[in-house]
Amino acid sequence: MSWHVTYIDLIRRQLEDDSDPATTQLLGCGVEKLGSLRSVVCQLTAEGGTSSRQSCEGLEALIDVSYEWMSCNSGQYCWRRLFTDACILRALAGLDAHSATSAIELLDRAIIIAGAAGEGRLDLILSLIAKIQSEYLSSSKFEFTPKPRPFSSEPEDLRLSSALRTISSLDDPPSFVTFQTRYFRQPFILRNYAKDWPAINEHPWSSAAYLRAIAGPGRIVPVEVGEDYRTDDWSQKLMSWDVFLSSLDLDGQPLTDQKDVLYLAQHNLFTQFPELKGDIIVPDYVYACLPAPPDYPDYQPPRNDEQLVLNGWLGPQGTISPAHTDPYYNIFVQVVGRKSVWLAPPTVLKEMYPYAAQKSENPAMNTTNPSMSNTSQVDVFSDEDKDRNRHPDFWARAVPQAICATLCSGDLLFLPPGWWHAMRAEETSFSVSMWF
Repeated sequence: MSWHVTYIDLIRRQLEDDSDPATTQLLGCGVEKLGSLRSVVCQLTAEGGTSSRQSCEGLEALIDVSYEWMSCNSGQYCWRRLFTDACILRALAGLDAHSATSAIELLDRAIIIAGAAGEGRLDLILSLIAKIQSEYLSSSKFEFTPKPRPFSSEPEDLRLSSALRTISSLDDPPSFVTFQTRYFRQPFILRNYAKDWPAINEHPWSSAAYLRAIAGPGRIVPVEVGEDYRTDDWSQKLMSWDVFLSSLDLDGQPLTDQKDVLYLAQHNLFTQFPELKGDIIVPDYVYACLPAPPDYPDYQPPRNDEQLVLNGWLGPQGTISPAHTDPYYNIFVQVVGRKSVWLAPPTVLKEMYPYAAQKSENPAMNTTNPSMSNTSQVDVFSDEDKDRNRHPDFWARAVPQAICATLCSGDLLFLPPGWWHAMRAEETSFSVSMWF
């Protein structure tokens, strides 16, 4: 019995056990859907792992229907679980050298779209991806060549007509106690805080070779197409990690002629590529028990086990996150490149001219179009006079309270919940946000 048939049989035995929590979870999709999944996995086992047309079509139908239900039901767990298992089984069905790349793509879809729902499923998927890469595809290796990386203690001077003051920079990192009793109320910057991170040194995220090596061949990621998600030409798609990296100005590769602006934004890249998490040092500050700020009384920490959400942001010069708010405390670290930051307090809500609440029409993905009700119509990086006429309250009452700065590689920005913030990449930029 080949190794991939062993995995298929393992899933079959789990699905046939009515007392297994995994089976109970799938019952939420209906007895018929569970029966279809059981029937297909039994057929695959009987076929010895080879894929008949009937078994493949059965799995693809389950993938399609679970995706549709996820899109309509806000990612209801049972459908995410069905999508995950159907993708795993379809990836393993008839696996060989010709189907290896498409199998890895299916496994990545289970992570990106469904969050690899199910106990142990993420570890299973990551191990399957590594095994398929090792057996069927050739992987590149990364050799580290030390390079001196200068760090400046002087902040870069950013001047915007939409912000009259700069973000405060602390001379030294505050102690844990001082942070949770004094410094959590206002934004601040710690210059060069992350200068010793592996992501800036021995495992440089500025290196295309390193980013390819830690992922291995065949991987896909969700990207935004377009500079600004408020525009009509903005869209999202899943694309090859290798192709996406080729569109960026990174060390060790020529820059390709890429017409579209591609941006990997607010994606839990560390779930897909766990090696990257070892390249950062999560500050102790994220584990502080902080109260709800007076101007944001609805604050609650993330509802996962760690009460922590890590996201990666990777894109070219010119990508913009328009002014918007988030419901969490945020520690934002600039790893590669420079990024301009504009901030304003929660009290200027009306002056920010937020869009009316509307439901996103984008499919269920890990990186989804934010609710536009938390996004400003104002382009805070524009100096155009016509914008002053369209949004007079912004220029009269928000601008005097706004602050700005440029983040360089190694800089940390702390941001309380509810603060309006906009960011613009001044060059190829790789950042990490930590919601807590």
